[in-house]
Amino acid sequence: MASVACIGECMVELRQAQGGQSAGQSSGHGQGGGLYSRGFGGDTLNTAVYLARLEVKVDYLTALGDDALSDEMIAAWNAEGVGTRRVSRLPGKLPGLYMIQTDAKGERQFFHWRDSAAARQLMSLPETDELLNSLMSYDIIYLSAITLSIYGAAGRERLFAAIKRARLLGTRFVFDTNFRARGWPDRDVAREVFATAFATADIVLTSTEDLLALYPGESHEQLMARIPTPELVFRLAEPVSLLRFPGGTSEVRAEPMTKPVVDTTAAGDSFAAAYIAARLGGSDPVEAAQAGHRLASLVICYAGAIIPGYAMPPKKRHRPATTRQATK
Repeated sequence: MASVACIGECMVELRQAQGGQSAGQSSGHGQGGGLYSRGFGGDTLNTAVYLARLEVKVDYLTALGDDALSDEMIAAWNAEGVGTRRVSRLPGKLPGLYMIQTDAKGERQFFHWRDSAAARQLMSLPETDELLNSLMSYDIIYLSAITLSIYGAAGRERLFAAIKRARLLGTRFVFDTNFRARGWPDRDVAREVFATAFATADIVLTSTEDLLALYPGESHEQLMARIPTPELVFRLAEPVSLLRFPGGTSEVRAEPMTKPVVDTTAAGDSFAAAYIAARLGGSDPVEAAQAGHRLASLVICYAGAIIPGYAMPPKKRHRPATTRQATK
């Protein structure tokens, strides 16, 4: 069975609530009497959950503390079918935290407390070598720019070296450009790291939103030319993806929405999961992008990053995955 390693960080989430409490959540009153509900969130973790729901074997690689909140995360991931055997637990540490505030127009603002989070130490632990060597056992390694932003230069170098070793044995590296400026010391550092990721990746999932923040004023053609990877999915501001893959190019449009958009959180994360699942299942890039748009269009009709299990689309059987081949 094909397997995926998702690498990243999951944080405690405090979301501004309308009032009341949801099952399994705690709440409290902050300054001004605002009510917040507590949950968990992280871009690569969202992708891992959707991969598991799409019947892909997936492990989440991160570091957590030895606290009750970290215990809750582990339990929740196991309940979703996400493997936790590669999660390091650090005594005395805690996961990061972020808070979401929403204004009267529905626009969101994020506040983060993550500088000392356990996940930031994943590339500098006694067990890091063992963790990185395990990457060779997966069919796909998936991470985002947010993942890379939390490790620092030495940690990123160590991670890229391990990915390159895994690729020699046939593991594919999928890089999602999910760019958040606040996670980087400056854009020049981000551009340098992105260039390394682009040169290393087998598949890049990106968007105009991410790339124009780094390379303002460039055309779609100029942005795509920056990415040498053989397989590229470039999502535009409208629900359209431009694809480049060995043997051709294509434009894939999402089907028209029939339900109102409620929350765009995890649209890109769910797209990535459906795309990867379809490619592992034997679909070509065009079919995979169609699957990505279908799931993302469904996810944005629900509040929060992870939609209820009953809302997931019917499972589609794909052709058997091809055999892994070592990178030449």
